[in-house]
Amino acid sequence: MQTNFNSLQLADPTISRADAILKRCVHCGLCTATCPTYVLTGDERDGPRGRIYLMKQMFETREVTPSTVHHIDRCLSCFSCMTTCPSGVDYMHLVELARTRIETKAHRPASERALRFILSKVMPNPNAFRLALLLGWAMRPFRALIARMGHPHTASALDLVPRTRMSAKLIKPKSAIGNVPKAKRVALMLGCVQQVLAPQITEAAIRLLRRHSVDVVIVKDEGCCGALVHHLGRDEAARDAARRNIDAWTAAMREGLLDAILVTTSGCGTMVKDYGNLLSRDRGYAERAAYIAGLAKDITEYIAEIGLMPPVMWTGLKVAYHAPCSLQHGQRIDTLPVQLLNQAGFGVAEIPEGHLCCGSAGTYNLLQPKLSNALRERKLANIAKVKPDVIATGNLGCMVQLREAEAPFVHTVELLDWATGGPAPASLGELKNSGHEIETLVEMAKEGLLVD
Repeated sequence: MQTNFNSLQLADPTISRADAILKRCVHCGLCTATCPTYVLTGDERDGPRGRIYLMKQMFETREVTPSTVHHIDRCLSCFSCMTTCPSGVDYMHLVELARTRIETKAHRPASERALRFILSKVMPNPNAFRLALLLGWAMRPFRALIARMGHPHTASALDLVPRTRMSAKLIKPKSAIGNVPKAKRVALMLGCVQQVLAPQITEAAIRLLRRHSVDVVIVKDEGCCGALVHHLGRDEAARDAARRNIDAWTAAMREGLLDAILVTTSGCGTMVKDYGNLLSRDRGYAERAAYIAGLAKDITEYIAEIGLMPPVMWTGLKVAYHAPCSLQHGQRIDTLPVQLLNQAGFGVAEIPEGHLCCGSAGTYNLLQPKLSNALRERKLANIAKVKPDVIATGNLGCMVQLREAEAPFVHTVELLDWATGGPAPASLGELKNSGHEIETLVEMAKEGLLVD
């Protein structure tokens, strides 16, 4: 792609980087077929190629038009286009540069500014988020009235609130350190939203890791990864979050070297793995940021490296694996979770259109409810075609977005924990009684009670 930046513009590091990314685009359009919003709308401006033109125009003219804001806001940041792109266009960092420019230059309506501000303050703070959920639970009966009053974003937010009332107290798990000398040692990231909505995922991860003789450290001063504010264009707030975590993890290393920093929420994992890029121009943090980014791993990535122990039971359950965009496109981890589930004794089915986003995308389902709902219904319809007993994924946002699926939703790590000796996930209900100890199956086979 030809660009028209002058020498003064190119002296700006942001423009210089945008220019280098833009020049890699060859206008081929292959990305449009795998872009969820383009698939829905058919609008070129809602596809990566069209958005790249809008961003190019914005950076060249320094004018942030309402059309540019509208179509960039509708981007999910699923990065499916990057998986498809034959030219290696770094769309992820280009759209982040654009969002930062839009956040500082665009004139948004007051209600929109207020919503984005509230999201940036509440969701990264587990205690504030829990209080917001309690308030939402009390407001759920008035959801229809709120929608009729013309507040679609509030109504969509209420749709995501748990139906059962939550405890007002937030319980943080403790480190789990064994007595094995020179055992592998990891820090396990809790996740802002996950530790409120689904602490059982962290509990399953700790059990699974300890069963594999891995010491687990819960770092005291760890906070939000920064992804949420970063996607809102609040670049400096994201850097502050990264610096705080780097300081916390560095302090933890003084008490014992870490083999890895593990993440069970793939959106957070994609962000932490990008800390080196985020702080590349920060002299005080650049080197440590790159080191921390290199330590970050999705938990399935780490379990595959150390080797999953043989399962101790067999369920016969049919599992549909939903690949989160942040894992399959953001981190390029696509087949690995499926391989682990197969090793654990589950039968894994492929979901049609598995490359398309479910519509969760961080705060997207709150900021763009119409498109998000359309993507959710499309994904639920594709899951229904598989007719699974259970659905597994590696990202809490997807679990919340797709919780209306007919089959129960669990995190991949919950199934791996169950297969290797942990308790059955509570969400499976009656299905949790379907597990059979392998020893029992062997005895049944000897007595001729098993039929192939």
